[in-house]
Amino acid sequence: MADYRFTHFEAEQEGEKPFDRLLKIFLELLTYTSGDVAEALDWFKELDQEYKLTNEDYSMEDFLEELKRKGYLQEGESGEAVMTPKTEHAIRSQALETIFGKLKRGGAGEHRTHHVGQGQEASADFRPWQFGDKSEHIAFTEGLKNAQIRMGPDHFSLSEHDLEVVNSDHYTQTATVLMIDISHSMILYGEDRITPAKRVAMALVELVRRRYPKDSLDILVFGNDAWPIQAEELPYLQVGPFHTNTVAGLELALDLLRKRRHANKQIFMITDGKPTCLKEGDEYYKNSFGLDRKITNRCLDLAMQCRKLRIPVTTFMIASDPYLQEFVKEFTEVNQGRAFFSSLQGLGDMIFRDFELNKSKRTRF
Repeated sequence: MADYRFTHFEAEQEGEKPFDRLLKIFLELLTYTSGDVAEALDWFKELDQEYKLTNEDYSMEDFLEELKRKGYLQEGESGEAVMTPKTEHAIRSQALETIFGKLKRGGAGEHRTHHVGQGQEASADFRPWQFGDKSEHIAFTEGLKNAQIRMGPDHFSLSEHDLEVVNSDHYTQTATVLMIDISHSMILYGEDRITPAKRVAMALVELVRRRYPKDSLDILVFGNDAWPIQAEELPYLQVGPFHTNTVAGLELALDLLRKRRHANKQIFMITDGKPTCLKEGDEYYKNSFGLDRKITNRCLDLAMQCRKLRIPVTTFMIASDPYLQEFVKEFTEVNQGRAFFSSLQGLGDMIFRDFELNKSKRTRF
């Protein structure tokens, strides 16, 4: 049996340079400060003083200089340091590794179904050759065997009727809309819920771009109203003094999906509270106390509309209140979608498992 000797871990011994180690911390701070570089640097300096992140060989000034030299920071219009697109991409990549783990690059980026067709991965089944089949899919060994059985060893003759084609798993593409609740309750009572929600959203964006490049992913936020945002805006996302207009979010999600021609469509919704707002014309109907049936009935109507359009809604509920969970259960049952009730730590894992499954599959709550 092999012997193992355990020693104190030193990042430098494992080939991690001081800059790479400090960059991970800095990117995490940028996520918490919604892209405010000055605030992130203030926090970084406080951490450095308390935990001695830097030393004489590699100082705080060295780290800042390397951030600028490598293109992670640039000078803004007012002379202040701001993030660059390279930094935004680094934050998404770190979120992906933090939540989903390091993924191997996939194939063409489609999702496997239970059907066979012109896919990317060969199966163990064969079928007769048909006009239009690609030559690389022909199983010549099987064709030669069929010709030998048909004609015998003395009169060998290969015809198109002997040819067989290797079946492959059929892949499909998916259009996804990610809804993020930015109502005030996402930071209420001193609990930060928006940062994990942003981290999951950024990881999902990076996952789609790496493994499913042919998929579409639209992102929207909803408070009193709902509006689409770009993936590059996620690190800067902040909670507003908003109520929760879930109806507006769902209506916008459906509008976005109508423009997509993908075979499968779905909605992911990350929220921590009940719907409390509804827009009627130019006026807002608000009720922060209890579940107002006028508001919830509109939500249930949209859940049914999504069901008729075969658009499952997967709700990720960041709340433990049984009263609120009952509404999510009712919403999910009407839609025949999925619902998860989780802590903030488990949120990313469930989104990943759900996204990896076949989107055409319906799971009743």
